[in-house]
Amino acid sequence: MSIQSWLTQEAADRLRTELEKLEGVGRKEVTAKIEVARAEGDLKENGGYHAARDEQGKMEARIRQLKQMLENAHIGTPPPTADGKVGAGMVVTALIAGEETRFLLGSREIASGDLDVYSEKSPLGSTVIGAEIGAKVSYTAPNGREIAVEIVAAQFYA
Repeated sequence: MSIQSWLTQEAADRLRTELEKLEGVGRKEVTAKIEVARAEGDLKENGGYHAARDEQGKMEARIRQLKQMLENAHIGTPPPTADGKVGAGMVVTALIAGEETRFLLGSREIASGDLDVYSEKSPLGSTVIGAEIGAKVSYTAPNGREIAVEIVAAQFYA
């Protein structure tokens, strides 16, 4: 089963605006910083030059991330799921290792506030997606521990 991530229209618009700014003004600004630092002389001991190059690398990585996210996301209404099942774009309430937790199953880019976000591809996300409300499932944490999860509720994020 291929898992499709989703973004609200608002989140997609916000990401497109950020991408345009980074590709335009952002690139020009960091290139100017590099040129100014390069003009200062010896590049081996030039902290400003190395900082500007590091900033450029981080900015280019963010540009690649944004492009990938926008190209591969479902934008608009979350993909439909059968009634009573957990799907992308839902706020899930679950008992995880006995403790009640609420989290958004989807992209960190759509969440606001202090709601935890888990990707559909994360160990927890891939375990709960498609599970029915009331189901008891488990996943293996990165540390190798098996963690029990009981789905209490799920509703679409608004």
